[in-house]
Amino acid sequence: MQRGFEQHEYEGRLKAAQTLMQNAGLGALLLSTEPDVRYFTGYLTRFWESPSRPWFLIVPASGKPVAVIPSIGAALMAQTWIDDIRTWRAPDPQDDGVSLLTDTLNSLTSGAVGTPMGYESHLRMPLGDWARVQAGLRARVRDDAGIMARLRSVKSPAEIAKIANSCDIAARAFARVPQIADVGVPLSKVFRDFQRLCLEEGADWVPYLACASAQGGYRDVISPASDVPLAAGDVLMLDTGLVHDGYFCDYDRNFAVGAPTAHVASAHARLIEAVDAAVDIARAGTTAAQLFHAMDRIVTGGQGGSDAGRLGHGLGMQLTEGLSLIPQDHTVLEPGMVITLEPGIETAPGKMLVHEEDIFITNGEPRFLSPRASAAMVVL
Repeated sequence: MQRGFEQHEYEGRLKAAQTLMQNAGLGALLLSTEPDVRYFTGYLTRFWESPSRPWFLIVPASGKPVAVIPSIGAALMAQTWIDDIRTWRAPDPQDDGVSLLTDTLNSLTSGAVGTPMGYESHLRMPLGDWARVQAGLRARVRDDAGIMARLRSVKSPAEIAKIANSCDIAARAFARVPQIADVGVPLSKVFRDFQRLCLEEGADWVPYLACASAQGGYRDVISPASDVPLAAGDVLMLDTGLVHDGYFCDYDRNFAVGAPTAHVASAHARLIEAVDAAVDIARAGTTAAQLFHAMDRIVTGGQGGSDAGRLGHGLGMQLTEGLSLIPQDHTVLEPGMVITLEPGIETAPGKMLVHEEDIFITNGEPRFLSPRASAAMVVL
C-alpha cells in the first residue's frame, strides 16, 4: 500500500476546513497536537514522544497552512506539501516559539483564531507560554466551533483503506496466536511475542496492547501483563491498537486455553450477538446512543452498561477519537465514520469478557474492517 496520501487529499481537507471556518467566522485555526497537525500536512514522526518541544500549524482563512515548528523538524516537514515553514532553535526556555508563533498569527489574520477546546482536545504547549501568546495577539482566541472534530470524524476512502490495512495486519497476527500461546507460557511472554507478530506482519509500531488471562474471564482489560503462566481453563484476551502509516486498528480476540466451559462459551456467543445487534442498525442516521442500547440490552438486559463506561468509540489517526457509544452521546452516524463495537459481559462477580470489532459506516450496511469473529471461541 502506498505510504501517505496524494496532495489532492490534503487540498480537499483544507478546502473543507476553510469553508467551515468561513461559516464560523474564524480567521485562522491554530493546531498543536500530532494528529491535527498531521491531518493537514502528512507530517508523520515519532518525535512527538518527546514533550520538550511544541509544534504548531496555522490554517489561514485562505491559502495553504503554515508550519511554525522547531528547526529540528524542518527537513522532514519540507518533504510534505507545506512550503511555508517557519522555525526556531528549540528548546528555548526563554522563548520557545512564542514570539514566532505570535508574529505569524498576527501577520496571517486579524480575525478570530480558533483552536480545539472541546471533548478530547488539549493544548500541547506550556500554559505560561500560551498566556504570553494570547497577550501578544491582536485577534481574540476562541473555540474552533468543533471544526477539527467534525472533519476528522468522517474519513475519506483513502483513510478507510489505511485503517482496513491495519486491521488486516492485526488479523494475520491474531491468526498466529496458537504459535505463541499454550499452557505454561507466561502471559508476559505472550504479550511480548504478540507485539513481535504484529511487527512481522507489517505494523510500524504497537503503541497499545492489552493482554489478560484468568479462569472463566478476566478482571480488567487495561492491566500490564503478569508473569503468571497460562493454565487450562483460562480465557486469554489480546486487544491491539497497532499502527500502519499513521492509522490505527483497535479490536480484540478471546482465546480459550483448552475447551471453554459452557458458561464461558455462552458468554462469548452473547458478545457476538450484541455486536450483530449493533451492526443491524449501524446505518447513517442512527445515533451512537442507539448502538449502545442495542448492545446493552443483550449484555446486561438493558441496565445501562457497566463501569467500563462505553461500548465502543471512534477510530482513526488515534486509538480512540470522537464519539463514544454511551447513552448520553447522540452523535448521528454518517457515511465514512469508523467506529468500534465493544460490548462487555460479566461472567462471574468481578470477572468479564470483552469483544471488539472495527466497522465503518456506509450509505447502506456497515462494512467490517476487522475480520468478523464467529460465536465459537478459538481453542488453544
